[in-house]
Amino acid sequence: MIGPEQYPAVMIVVPLLAAFAINLAGLIDRRFCYPLLLLALGVAAAAALAVLGQVMRDGPISYRLGGWPPPMGIEYVVDHLNGLVLVVTCVVAFLAAVYSKRSVERELPDKIPYFYTLFILAVTGLLGMTITGDAFNLYVLMEITALTNYALIAAGRADRAPMASFTYIIIGTIGASFYLLGVGHLYIMTGSLNMADLRTILPELYTTHAVIASFIILLLGLWIKMAFFPLHGWLPNAYTHAPTATGCLIAPLVTKVSVYIMARLMFSVYSPEFSYRVFGPAEPVVWMAVAAIVAGSLMALAQKDFKKMLTYLIVAEVGYMVGGLWLANRYGITGAVLHIVNDALMTLCLFFTAGIVVYKMKGHAFTDLRGLFRKMPLTMAAFTVGALSMIGVPPTAGFFSKWYLLLGAIEAGQWGFMAALLFSSLINAVLFFKVIEIAYFEPCGVQHGHDGGQAAAHDVIAVDEAPFSMLAPLVLVSAALLAIGIYSGSLVTNIIQYAVPAGF
Repeated sequence: MIGPEQYPAVMIVVPLLAAFAINLAGLIDRRFCYPLLLLALGVAAAAALAVLGQVMRDGPISYRLGGWPPPMGIEYVVDHLNGLVLVVTCVVAFLAAVYSKRSVERELPDKIPYFYTLFILAVTGLLGMTITGDAFNLYVLMEITALTNYALIAAGRADRAPMASFTYIIIGTIGASFYLLGVGHLYIMTGSLNMADLRTILPELYTTHAVIASFIILLLGLWIKMAFFPLHGWLPNAYTHAPTATGCLIAPLVTKVSVYIMARLMFSVYSPEFSYRVFGPAEPVVWMAVAAIVAGSLMALAQKDFKKMLTYLIVAEVGYMVGGLWLANRYGITGAVLHIVNDALMTLCLFFTAGIVVYKMKGHAFTDLRGLFRKMPLTMAAFTVGALSMIGVPPTAGFFSKWYLLLGAIEAGQWGFMAALLFSSLINAVLFFKVIEIAYFEPCGVQHGHDGGQAAAHDVIAVDEAPFSMLAPLVLVSAALLAIGIYSGSLVTNIIQYAVPAGF
């Protein structure tokens, strides 16, 4: 009998076994693949919620795989920080899976079992990266995630996706190599790979060149993985040309989980004392975040393709979270953690919309958005909520994480970061109101009226919403953006404040 104490393992084992089951089901009847995917992700989401509830009641929990005690055995650790990230990952993955049915049937009709096998393996890797307490096990799970992402992206447009995936492979492998090299430095210096064990050993070695070098190397690897400007070159084409369902999974999650891992290393392996004081250059990292926000926003402004515009906004959003963590105060760290949650849902909402536009209009250029408020009013209403949240309009979720980040910038005296946040919000307003203008005011096209003349598109367009399996997740995510915004105070008070290291 599986009890609550097994739930940390259930989150990983059930999706892993489901990958085999989905692949086998595809040999029998591919109609079983989609229900198996939803079942496994539903179980993982339920386990993640139960584990977070347990952490909120009783504090952090530890699970020893195979009963082997750390530091020799692999340990799963769940606290308020990664408990929240686990829930977000499971919920986003489940909604993306529900959404995926129609798009996968249209775009990849002959590859359904293989696609869903890779889909759930990618989720397994992301969950494992988030929950593991072992630095080398994190590398293994990072590569599982990366390998599945490469294949998921390559399944897209035959003329663009393979090259985008190949670029991602090369750059992603460099990032993974940096991370592994940093872990090697740590192991040579400490003889341990367990994160909690490293935390107790490292203070005596803080000033050694090898430990400082390991931190720098690990950061470089993670910055490549999270597409932190100017190391973002792999992301725009990969996310733009990937299949719709792939983009809806990896765009909201991969960069956010990578930001979480950076926070985990800063706080749980090296400690805030080392990250902010011994290591030293927190202010240069904040200025790098400023560059990421400004550059990502400007590159988004230059796009003529809706989906590619969204990919550059991800680059800017990574700057938000990295900068917030390196402000080195409670407001900044709170804002960064809250923005991990908010940005995952905002990105999911916007990529859901882009996927629906692709499904209905067969393209994702700005011209494909014309007249959509009349043709798909529910879809565009949900998109508007996501857009307002990305801009930072209250009471949507995006406003509150930006508010904390602004407070953190003011407290730290980082006026450049504050200016970058305001500049980005202004650019987002320009971008999304441009999209709304196109979708609301411009006609969908010119059609012939009954009298043989030409009638304006808004006189003849019939409502033609997306299929329910695509529309329902979009509406749920937009509602969640409003709910999280309204209850942000409760989220911060009950969960996120415990994720901020003591002393801030």
